[in-house]
This record gives sequence, C-alpha cells and structure tokens, in this order.
Amino acid sequence: MINPVKKRLLIWLAMVLIVAIVLRAWLFISYPPVSYSDTYSYRRSAEAVLGGFKVYDGTRTPGYPVWIALFGSDRVVYASQLVLGLGITLAWFYIGYRASGKPYVGGLAALAHTLNPGQLFFEANLLTETLSTFWLTMAFLGAFIWLKDRQHRSWWLGLGIGLTAALAALARPLFVFMPIWLAFSLGINFDKKKIHIQWKPLVAVLLPAILLVGGWMRWIQSNYHMFSLTTMTGYHLVQHTGYYFEAVPDDYAELREIYLDYRDARIANTGSQGNAIWDAIPAMQAASGQNFYQLSRTLQSISIDLIRSHPGEYLSRVLRGWWLFWRAPVYWNPGGISSPVLASVLPLLILGMRALLFVANLTFVFASLLILVSKRLWEAWEITTYHVILAGSVWASAVASSLIDHGDNPRFLVPLQTVVVFLVLWAAYRSWEVWILPKRKKVQVING
Repeated sequence: MINPVKKRLLIWLAMVLIVAIVLRAWLFISYPPVSYSDTYSYRRSAEAVLGGFKVYDGTRTPGYPVWIALFGSDRVVYASQLVLGLGITLAWFYIGYRASGKPYVGGLAALAHTLNPGQLFFEANLLTETLSTFWLTMAFLGAFIWLKDRQHRSWWLGLGIGLTAALAALARPLFVFMPIWLAFSLGINFDKKKIHIQWKPLVAVLLPAILLVGGWMRWIQSNYHMFSLTTMTGYHLVQHTGYYFEAVPDDYAELREIYLDYRDARIANTGSQGNAIWDAIPAMQAASGQNFYQLSRTLQSISIDLIRSHPGEYLSRVLRGWWLFWRAPVYWNPGGISSPVLASVLPLLILGMRALLFVANLTFVFASLLILVSKRLWEAWEITTYHVILAGSVWASAVASSLIDHGDNPRFLVPLQTVVVFLVLWAAYRSWEVWILPKRKKVQVING
C-alpha cells in the first residue's frame, strides 16, 4: 500500500506532467514557430558554426547558434524548446517538493512555470530565452542538490553546475556573472566573522567557465581586438548614450548627426529611441569608412566618454531600465492562433497573467529588501543560502542589464521570471505555515 505522502506526490506529479505535455502538444500542433528581428542573426551565426566558425562574425555568443545548428529547421528547434520547457517544469517540481517536503508546493512551482504564457509562448520563439532558462534552471537545480544533499557534493556535480552556468552565459551574455556567483555562494561561507573556503565547489564551478567563457572571450579578442563576449558592445552602449548623443564632440560630428537623424525618426515612429542604432549602422559605416567592428570600438569609446561626462543622464537611464526590467512581457504572435474563440480570449488571459506577474515582481522587490532588515521574516520564511542564490541572481541581472543596455529591458527577466515566482510562492507558503495555519487550527480547537 502506497503511503499518503507518496500518493500525494504521485498525484501532483501526474497532474503536472499531464498539463505540461498537453499544453505543449497543443501549442506545437496549432501554433507556428515565431521569428523576430534577432532570429536572422542567430540563423546566420548557425550557418557559420556549420562552416567551422570560419566566417563567424562574433555578433552573437555561440550558445544559441550551436543549438540551432544542431537541430536544423525552425520546426525542430521549436520542438526541442518544448522539451526544454518540460525539463524546466520538472526541475521546479523537484526543487519545490524537496525544499518544502510538500508535494503541492512542488506542483504549484512547476505549474507556475508551465502555465505562464510568457514562458510557454517563448518556447515557440526562435530566440535564446528558453535555452537560457533551461541552462540556468539546471545550474540552480545542481546548486540545490549541493546544498540539500551533502552526500552528492562531488567534483562531478560541481563541474555540472559550472558547465550549465557557463552555457547560460554563452546563450545569453547577461549571465556571464552566474558561474562566479554560484562558485562563491557555494564555496565561501561566513560564520561568526570568519571566512570558510570550500575549494571543491569553488574550483569545480569556476573551471568550466574559465575554459568555455574565457576561451570564447579570448577568441573574440584574437579575431576582433575586443575583450568581450560579442563584437557589439559599442552598439549596446549607444542604447544608453543615444539619448544624449547631441553631446558627442565635433571630432565625431558626422557620426553624431547621422545617429541623431535615425534617433529622431525612431522616436517619431515609436516614442522611444530604443534600437535606433541598428538602423543607423549602415549609414554610419558608409560615412566613417569603418567596418562593423571598427565602428563598434569607436562607438564604445564615444559612449564611455559620454557616460563619464554625463553621469546623471546615464544613471537616470539605468534607473529607467531597472524599472522596465520588471514589466513581465509576453512575446507571442496573436496571428498564429487559428481559433477565433482563443484569438479573442487569449489577449485578456495574457493581460491578466501579466498583471499577476507584475504584482509578483513588485512583491519580490519589496520582500527581498524587507528581509534584509527583518530577522523575524528571515527566520519565518526559512531563508537559506539557496534562496539567497536565487534572489541574488535576479537582482544582479536587473542591475547588470540596466547598466549595460537600455533597449528591450523587460525581456532580460524572462529566463529568471520563474525564479521570482518561486520565491514569492515560498514566502506565501511559509507565511501560511507559520502564521495563518496555526491560527486556523486554534480556532477549530476552540470551536470544537
């Protein structure tokens, strides 16, 4: 006879699997893969991968192009991302269940991912987010096992954590800090003002990152003379400095005036200068006589000088980008829905889900700040090193993305959105266990 806890676990797991598989099967059958403006550059890079990197232009880190090259057609890449989404769902089920000992917490954590339209529809998008989310989730899963089960603290697990964190960085350069953050979080402990270093996780997690991420940056430097993850650093910085590009000195007057023309046209059409640089590149190259890489280095130098001379302007954009980071977008193609009923209902459902996610994001921001000053909350919510790792990853991504880019900031949270929801869910679960449930039991005893 199956014991009650195991029975509940199997029921929740079965429910999660049924919902996750049925939803993805429906999506694959009825909704096409969706390309965006970035998709072409990933496809171009994938072709360069198949050609042995001989004409790889360095505009993209190799993580997603290699994935595309591995699977080929858009439809097969789409199917592979649906499988990744199922894997992410099961990983959060395991983490939620093992962290709480309650099957329903694991089930809610898993369903929070798979029922989030921002995650589900992204699995159809030919962009890096689903792959980035998968590698990050695997790294978080490895870190959870490391902290939860001492008997599994092997070199192989440490290398696996480092490898998946490094692959997340190579899929999405924003997460280049992840291997370092995980290595130090697992390898360095503070106890009564003493620092204890555990060399196994520190070395094992960092080693794959040094080899993969460091090796890739060395390749970019040797080929394009930039110590960076991509060759587009200068263009990304203009997403920030383009707002006050009038201040560019006359030494670069021609580049300045060209960009201002494109910026003003972009603002007239969209209300924002975001991504105007991508339209301006050909004209700026023609005027300056510089190739793509030379122009990137020039714009990097110009932007750094502008940031130094206009720190107030820069910081105001950083704060604006940080705020946009929490907007909980859903990237999907309404035209891909063939059913008239679904086509009319889905926008309302997605709007409602976005509102819930935005509330969850704000709850995370305020709660994570509150526990820094409230020992009572810290203890009631049973905040562990693992929760600090998760929250620190989100905060570091919010700050880093805002410092580096000021374009599509809401998209940067997509790979970590489920982390935010899990932490809010954890706080709600612990609040229920500590404050609400005991009061309900007390009332029942009195009434009984």
